[in-house]
Amino acid sequence: MLRALLPEHLPRLAGQRVLVVGDAMLDRYWFGAVERISPEAPVPVVAVGGSEERLGGAANVARNVVALGGQARLLAVTGVDEAAARIDALLAETHIDAQLLRDPALPTTLKLRVLSRSQQLIRLDFEARPAAAALAQIEAAFADALDWAQVVVLSDYGKGTLGAASTLIERARAAARPVIVDPKGHDYERYRGATLLTPNRGEFATVAGPWAREDELHAKAADWLARLRVERLLVTRSEQGMTLFRAGAPALHDPARAREVFDVSGAGDTVVAALALAFAAELDDAAAVHLANLAAGIVVGKLGTATASVQEVAAELAKEDSACM
Repeated sequence: MLRALLPEHLPRLAGQRVLVVGDAMLDRYWFGAVERISPEAPVPVVAVGGSEERLGGAANVARNVVALGGQARLLAVTGVDEAAARIDALLAETHIDAQLLRDPALPTTLKLRVLSRSQQLIRLDFEARPAAAALAQIEAAFADALDWAQVVVLSDYGKGTLGAASTLIERARAAARPVIVDPKGHDYERYRGATLLTPNRGEFATVAGPWAREDELHAKAADWLARLRVERLLVTRSEQGMTLFRAGAPALHDPARAREVFDVSGAGDTVVAALALAFAAELDDAAAVHLANLAAGIVVGKLGTATASVQEVAAELAKEDSACM
């Protein structure tokens, strides 16, 4: 178990500046009871009794940065519709400095989940890819925001906002800003030169191929680090914890903590937010990984896209100290 993260490290996260660029979305939840099956088709009838809305995607990364004590600036594209208005309101409530570029022809990405007794019954997605004009605005706005940022996060959910990811990475690295990428899809070449990639186990297997043994995973990680000229690769591995692979240095593994997993949605957002703040605060790799693992563990114990606070991380550290005594 990595023990490099100490309680005195946590105040160093306060006020660190993270620029988040990527696919912002609205997560909407409808809650209700199921007491019968529809006579029209063999599907449950949900009597909706409540609803909730939360920031999703890149907006949830920014939300997690703020929850952990940092400052977040969000750069994304939305439509001009009701979902965009709700994102605006939630960003204001969370004190996130956002520059949302509007594409009138674009439906704002919306994920609608219907749940009964904490079980998800169905998810409905509303989405489309931004127009070229909106993406050009992203590049222009990025140049202005880069001066403010200490660390850049590219949150890629495959919705099209990061079509120019390679250009953004080049500009950020030229300005000596670390770039953390939460990747999506099969084309990792466009992330070439990033500081850190954070695929989950399934995502990395999709691009690197499956592995049966630890040494095979290590070999694949080393290959992709060299191929993409990336400094670090963090593979999140669910019940196996997470492993940080580093160019020219030994890998670091942080095991998962035994806990009840309620919902894994949004946990990756928490991981990249925690890592970004750790980079900005100049914590070492071991402390950064441990922070990300603790924060993600807190979030999977909550329903839906959620955040971990500094206070909650401190409480987890205290539990670890007690267990070691």
